[in-house]
Amino acid sequence: MGAGHAAHRLYRQGHSAVHALPPHTKLVAVLAFVVVVVSTPRGAMWAFAVYAVLLGLVARAARVPAGFLLERLLIEVPFVAFAVLLPFVAEGERVDVLGLSLSVSGLWGAWNVLAKGTLGVAASVLLAATTELRELLLGLQRLRLPPPLVQIASFMIRYGDVVTDEMRRMRIARESRGFEASGVRHWGVLAKSAGALFIRSYERGERVHLAMVSRGYSGSMPVIDEVTASRAQWSSALALPSAALVVCLLGWLL
Repeated sequence: MGAGHAAHRLYRQGHSAVHALPPHTKLVAVLAFVVVVVSTPRGAMWAFAVYAVLLGLVARAARVPAGFLLERLLIEVPFVAFAVLLPFVAEGERVDVLGLSLSVSGLWGAWNVLAKGTLGVAASVLLAATTELRELLLGLQRLRLPPPLVQIASFMIRYGDVVTDEMRRMRIARESRGFEASGVRHWGVLAKSAGALFIRSYERGERVHLAMVSRGYSGSMPVIDEVTASRAQWSSALALPSAALVVCLLGWLL
C-alpha cells in the first residue's frame, strides 16, 4: 500500500494492547463476533447483556471512553427509528402496552434489531477506534480481499478529502457571487455544481490513472508493509468471539 494519510475521526490514538493487535486479526475477530451475535436466539436476552459486557471489557482494555463510544453509536439512529415503528405496523397477535395495541411479533422484531444492531455497531466502532484506516486496508489485503476492491477503498479514502475540499471551494465561489440556496428555484444551480464536481473528479481520476500507468502500474499495488500476526496475537484477538460463541451455544441450549 502507499503512504499514509490523515487519521479518520473514529480513530482514537492510543497504545493499548488492542491497538497493538495486527489489523487482520481484529477484522476477523469483529466479523466472527457479529456472526455469533446474529446467530443468537432473540429470546436469550441475557446473552445480549453478556455480549455488551464483553464489548465493555474490550473498550476498557483499549482505553476507549464510554462517552466516545456512545457518541459514535448515534449513527444507528435510523435503525432505531425503524425498530420503534415495527410494533405498530407488524401484523399478528396484539398486546396492550400502556394503552397502545402493539404487535407481539413486531416487539420481538424491534428487540432483535436493536440488540443485534447495537452490538454490531459497537463492535465496528471499537474496531475503527483502535485501527487506522491505512491499517484496515493492510488487514484487508492480508486477508486476500480481491485487490481491485482494496484499491478502490484506498483511493476513496485518499481522495475523499480532495473532493470534499473541491465542494467547499465551489460553495465559496457561489456565495462570493451572492448565491444562497433558499428554495426549489435554486436547485438548477446546485445540480449544475454537482455535475461540474463529477466531471472534475472524473478528470482527476483519469490523470491519476495515467500517472500510475506511466510509473509501471499493472493492476496491483506494491506491498510496502507486510503485516503478520503471531499465535499469541491471534489468541488475544479471537478471545472475544470465542467467549461470545460459548454464550451463543448456552443461549440455544438453555
